[in-house]
Amino acid sequence: MGRTPLAGVAWQALQYLEGFRRLDYDVWYVEDTGDWPYNPVQNTVTGDCRYAVEFIARMLAWCGLPGRWAYRAGSENGRLHGLSEPDLAALWQSTSLLINLTGSTRLNGPQLGVPVRVYLETDPVAPQIQVAQGNQSTIDLLAAHTHHFTYGENFGAPDCRVPVVRFTYRPTRPPVILDWWATVATPAATSRFTTIANWKQTGKDIEWQGERYSWSKHEEFLKFLDLPRRTRQPLELALSTEDRAAVQLLESHGWHVRDALAISKDITPYRDYIRQARGEFTVAKDQNVRLRSGWFSDRSACFLAAGRPVVTQDTGFGSVLPTGRGLFAFRTPDEAAAALETIGADYAGHAQAARQLAAECFASERVLGDLLRQCT
Repeated sequence: MGRTPLAGVAWQALQYLEGFRRLDYDVWYVEDTGDWPYNPVQNTVTGDCRYAVEFIARMLAWCGLPGRWAYRAGSENGRLHGLSEPDLAALWQSTSLLINLTGSTRLNGPQLGVPVRVYLETDPVAPQIQVAQGNQSTIDLLAAHTHHFTYGENFGAPDCRVPVVRFTYRPTRPPVILDWWATVATPAATSRFTTIANWKQTGKDIEWQGERYSWSKHEEFLKFLDLPRRTRQPLELALSTEDRAAVQLLESHGWHVRDALAISKDITPYRDYIRQARGEFTVAKDQNVRLRSGWFSDRSACFLAAGRPVVTQDTGFGSVLPTGRGLFAFRTPDEAAAALETIGADYAGHAQAARQLAAECFASERVLGDLLRQCT
C-alpha cells in the first residue's frame, strides 16, 4: 500500500487485514520491501515517502486498525514510520503467523523467527518459471517461508503448463468482505460493462521453453478490439495510460475510455465505480491465459461481491469456480459477445448469481479460514 498507494492495491490488503481481524486475530500491517514509493498525484516514483505514509495511516484508520502499522522507507535509509523500532522488534517476537502478501518482501532477521511464514502469491507463473530456470534469488525468496499459497488454482492439472518444482503450492483465492461491497441499487440504464486496468506494462515478459509470455494486458485487449461491434451491451475501459493513440484506437472501435488514475487515488471512488457498473468485462495476462494457471482477479471478486456479473478471459479457473451464471469465461471474441448477450437477456438473474457466487467462493471467512487450517 505504500509502494503503490492506489485503491486496487489497498482493497486487496484491507480485505486480508479485516478478514483475519474478523477471525479474531490480532492484526498488524508491516511494509518492509525496501522499494521507493509511487506518488499518484505526481505520477512518479519518488524518494519522498510522505504520501505513502499518510496513505497507509489513513487506510488502517479507515478499517478500524489505527496505529497498527509500520512502514520502512527504502528511500530514507530504512527509516521506520508508524511503530518504533523497539515496538516492531517486540511485535516480531510475539507474532505467530506472518503473511507475505504478494511475496513482495524478502524475509530477514527477526521475521525469520516467526514460526509460520506464508508466501502468498497473487501473480503466479513468473516465480514458478524462475525457479524451474534455477534463479537463485527467487529460490531464496521462497525458501524463507514455511508455507506457499498461490492464486494459480489450476496448478498440477493436465491442461496447466506452469512448471511446479521444488516447492509445494497450496491453492487460494482473493478474499472479499461481502458487506463492504453490498449494494441493493440496480445499475443505471446508462451503465456499462467495464474494468480498471493498466494498459501497457514493460519489463515483466518471461521466456520459457523457447516462447515469450507477455505480462502486459494491452496485447490481450487488442485481440478483442472489435467486441463493441459484436454486442449490444455498452463497454468501457478505465485505463492507466498516457498513450493517446491507443485511446483513440479503442474509441474508434466503440469503447468508452476513462482515466483509471482518477478513479484509483482513493478507495471510495474505486468502490463506487464498481458498484455503479453494469458488470465487468476484462482480459488476463498472456502468461496466465496460455499456461492456464487458474488465476482469478481480486478486482473481479469485488465485482461479484457487488452483484455485478463478470465476463473474463479464461485462465483455467473454471476447474474450481462455477461458470455460466454470474461468471463467464471466454477464449474468443464470439464467446465474449455471447456471454455479454446472455447476461443482458436476464440481467437480474445473473446479478443475483454473481453475489451468491461471491458469498460461496470468495467470502473472507471461507477463504482465510481454509488458509489458516492448512497452516496448523
